[in-house]
This record gives sequence, structure tokens and C-alpha cells, in this order.
Amino acid sequence: MNTTSDLPDIPLPPTIRSRYVENVNGLRMHVLEAGFETRGRPCILLLHGFPELAFSWRKVMPALAQAGYHVIAPDQRGYGRTTGWDANYDGDLNSFRLLNLVRDALGLVSAFGYRHVDAVVGHDFGSSVAAWCALVRPDVFWSVALMSAPFAGPPALPFDTADAPPKPKPEDPVHRELAALPRPRKHYQWYYSTREANADMQHAPQGVHDFLRAYYHHKSADWKDNKPYPLKSWSAGELAKLPTYYVMDLAKDMAATVAEQMPSAAEIAANQWLPDRELAFYSAEYQRNGFQGGLQWYRCGTSGAFIPELQTWSGRSIDVPSCFISGKQDWGIYQRPGVFETMQTTACTKMIGCHLIEGAGHWVQQEQPAEVSRLLLEFLQQAQTKGASI
Repeated sequence: MNTTSDLPDIPLPPTIRSRYVENVNGLRMHVLEAGFETRGRPCILLLHGFPELAFSWRKVMPALAQAGYHVIAPDQRGYGRTTGWDANYDGDLNSFRLLNLVRDALGLVSAFGYRHVDAVVGHDFGSSVAAWCALVRPDVFWSVALMSAPFAGPPALPFDTADAPPKPKPEDPVHRELAALPRPRKHYQWYYSTREANADMQHAPQGVHDFLRAYYHHKSADWKDNKPYPLKSWSAGELAKLPTYYVMDLAKDMAATVAEQMPSAAEIAANQWLPDRELAFYSAEYQRNGFQGGLQWYRCGTSGAFIPELQTWSGRSIDVPSCFISGKQDWGIYQRPGVFETMQTTACTKMIGCHLIEGAGHWVQQEQPAEVSRLLLEFLQQAQTKGASI
């Protein structure tokens, strides 16, 4: 279990404060807030991804607050200074499933006295949580902005099988096929689900700080080989076109994978979107906690154990106003072939806009915060005119 006693201050802009909220679905939740000075403001909830923190929203929160919103960004279950979760690989995986993460979000806005929020905004894995928030409780989450990770909709139930029962679904052969390629490979989500992944990163030979520097660099627009395009299928040959932070060399862990792309001292010194003094906060938090809390989210996804409860919403779509924002240099748009298109055609029925921002990779709200803030405020205005509530 992580602890939050005697922790150093967070390097935040003066308009953002750090605080704790007790008894949120069993958590003591650490939250960053902006626009808290005036009660009664409409609320926006911001949900981070992996390996990130509420701190990842520090550059967009002031602009949203200045526009009149109460902006709330938690360290989600498994992350940062939020406590009440089990950090053990063999701990309660059930508590990290998507619907419980939705309950965390619902409990947090309720704790702040809101019966609805104007928007829930999610980045990376937080995008999945935000999508399910809007799907399951559209009466509470009146609009949704998905960032960097498109949403395919709920898993389907078997259909029209009364007279022709479906055959048992075979194990996905793609992992075996990836391993059999001339350059043997493995998918990062299944690697993240292994017992070894946390120690590989927390005890990386280069140290957590340099591991995160290389990881963030590799997935950003600063890494010039990030030139994404749609893949044709979920097959070993197509997936092998992804960068190694998504489809890894079979014999390498993630620390070794990103070490090959470590930026130079000059590149680090020139980095304006994540200077070393800000990266130091991430590295201190992950050195203290490890990565297992976030990795449990991946294990829930790869195990398949929680698909049946998600099938409760089979055939449902997100029917509140939605938008998608990503860096143009972000492979996350296409890492699951066809999902980006499905999101725009069937999974979200009120998609207002789909924006790919030049000069940003995966960490879009940090790499291009001014443009992200502008697009979010524009979306909120358009969502209100369309009538976000149901």
C-alpha cells in the first residue's frame, strides 16, 4: 500500500490546489482542483492514463477554470497519492475492473456535491473510463471527450445462436504468430499483464527517472519516427508495423525497449513540454509506488474475465455529445485496427468533432496544452447547444 504522509509539494501553477477526498468507493482520493474559489460552477472531470497522474492535466486546468469551470483531476485508483488500493500482483484484481473505475468517478463527483458534470475527459486508459462513464450514466456525465484512445463500444453478446450454438472461441493466435515472426515480437498489453513488468520498470537499470524520460520521449512527437497510419487488420504482420513501445521485441522488457530511444542531453534540455524538474515529480511518485496499480488495469483487459459484465450494455452507444482529441503523431489512434472508424460511425452517435493536433504525440495535453484547451472549450460550448443532458 502506498502512503501519503510527509510527501513533498507538487510543482503546480498557483491556480491549482492539491487536496484529498475521503471515502470515495473505498479510496482516499488525491485530487487536483482549479476554479474552486467560486461555488456553484459547472464541473469538468479529467481522468489520466498510464503511466501518468492527475499532474498530467496541470497545463489545461487553468484555462478551463478561467472559462468558468470547476475542474477536478484525481489520481485514479492505483496511482499517485490516492490510497485504499492493493498494490500486490496477487491482490484484488476485481477492484480495478472498468465498472469499478466508473464507480470511483461517480463517487468523486457525488462527494463534491454534483449530480451531473458538464463533461468527463479521459486520456489514454482514462479515455476508456470516461467512455464507460458516459455510456453507463449519461444522466450524470453530460458529454465526453476521449483523448488518444478511441472507443469501440461495448463487447457484443452472441446473437442468433438458439438453433446454431456458437463454437467455443479459440485463443487469439496473434500472440503465437507475433512470437514466430522472423523478428520475434510481443504485444505490450500482454507484457504489462505479466508478473515481471512492474519490477522491470520500477527497478529499471537506468533508474525510474531515465526510464520515464525515454518512455515519454518515444511516444511523443519529439520522436520523429512516430508517423502513424491505419493498420489493415489485427494480425501479426500488421501489428509488427507498430513502434516497439506497442509491439515489443520478444526478448526485451519495456525498460530495455525505450532505452534504445533515450534522448540526448541536449534534447532533454530543450524539452519545453516536460522539463526535467516536472518529470522529477513523476519519477518520484512511481519510484515510491511502483507501476503495479496501473498495470492491474491492463490485466483486467487481457484476462477476459470482466467481458461478461460489460456485455450487459451490448448494442448500446454513447449518446451524449462526444469528441475525440489526439496528437497527429500518436500511434494510439490506430493501435487497434478499425476502432477509430467504429467510434465515429456507431460507438458515439453525437460525435461533434475529431481532432488530430499537429506537433503532438501521445501526451497531447502536455505537448500542446493551449490547443487542447481551446478544443475542449469549443466542444463544451457546442455540446451545450446540442443539449447534453438526457
